Amino acid sequence: MDFGPYLFLAVMEGTVTAAVLALTALGLSLVFGVMRIVNVAHGEFFMLGAVLAWWFASQISGNPAIGFVVALVLSPLVVGAVAMLCERTVLKRINYDPEATIVATIGILYIIQQLALTFYGADARPVEAPVHFRVQFPWFGYSGYKLVVVGASVVLLLATWFVLTRTRLGLIMRATQYDRETAQAFAIPVDRVYAVVFAIGAMLAATAAVLIVPIQQAHYLMGGDPLLLSFIVVIIGGLGSIFGTVVAAIIIGISDGVISVFFTPTLAKILATLLVALVLVVRPQGLFGKAAR
Repeated sequence: MDFGPYLFLAVMEGTVTAAVLALTALGLSLVFGVMRIVNVAHGEFFMLGAVLAWWFASQISGNPAIGFVVALVLSPLVVGAVAMLCERTVLKRINYDPEATIVATIGILYIIQQLALTFYGADARPVEAPVHFRVQFPWFGYSGYKLVVVGASVVLLLATWFVLTRTRLGLIMRATQYDRETAQAFAIPVDRVYAVVFAIGAMLAATAAVLIVPIQQAHYLMGGDPLLLSFIVVIIGGLGSIFGTVVAAIIIGISDGVISVFFTPTLAKILATLLVALVLVVRPQGLFGKAAR
């Protein structure tokens, strides 16, 4: 093949990465935007979603599509419940202190990781894709399921945007984000809002994991890269900015796909980290973030 088909393939792979990364990073950005805390355990919620997806799918024999749909529904719900439990029992007790929260979520990270190793094991295990078809391009055929992942991610991103901007729940979350004390004065249960937001952030990561696990096998150490890339995306896009998160995910995802195909994945991570450093120097609030007053 000529250079063009290779570039097209790289962009396609990068688009899949960008779609899943946007979902994952949106959860991290949402938690920071509303709660003003950094969730270092976010990658482990991603991993837990993938591991649970394998478990749910393995319990259902027959049509793999049924097992996948069950996993897509139940895995995020279970991860959201785990996240809410962590928020109620740990983060609330330390009053959401930013420095203490970092230490606490590091602890949660290792607890979830070691529990997964204990009960799931060290082996990487696949989940069968719910659909098997290929889209034929002039140069090669491409996995239809990967295109389904992109489409599903776009739908979920739009649904999240609608909830945050067009519903009462979104209004309450935005009011809590802008001024916690004023929200409390208007009888908004801020603590409950925080619990819901933390759970939603984890559920977005888990949903992204369920979508990607038929492509990348579930493993108890798979949370590291999503966490790193999510931090890169939210810093570049602007912490708390949904639009900035999506734009940054597209930039990082497609560049990661292209650089990984033509060079190495390690170089892609290095360049992304350098881009973060450049953004922090030139525009510390991110490309679409608002400067602190």
